[in-house]
Amino acid sequence: MVKKAVTLNTPTGFPPGMPAGLPFSPGMKAGDFIFTSGQVGGVDDNGAEVKGIEAQTRQTMENIRKILEAAGSSFRDVVKVTVFLVDVNDFAKMNEVYRTYFSEDLPARSTVVVAALARPAWLVEIECIAYHP
Repeated sequence: MVKKAVTLNTPTGFPPGMPAGLPFSPGMKAGDFIFTSGQVGGVDDNGAEVKGIEAQTRQTMENIRKILEAAGSSFRDVVKVTVFLVDVNDFAKMNEVYRTYFSEDLPARSTVVVAALARPAWLVEIECIAYHP
């Protein structure tokens, strides 16, 4: 099986807000599967801070979209998603935004409530696996 790192055409190779030199790739294509690293939405494409669970979920999903597209895939190919939430009370609002990215054949999903993410301002982190033969 051939594997290849998926990076973006940005100065860091990552979506917005992620510093250069991180010890992982935004995504990895392994055979017909695409794995995204956990994505967050704390910064938008213009470098502005993103606040609130709805806005961060939307930016996070847009960051995932960029990685999937760089790998030749899309949300139609996503088969598994893992969501990490800092506050269980954000579950419904996160779901409202998340749902707009999938139309049918919803992917399998786990949602985990965590004590914190790597930066205090981050409210949600999402990773996924897509299958694109």
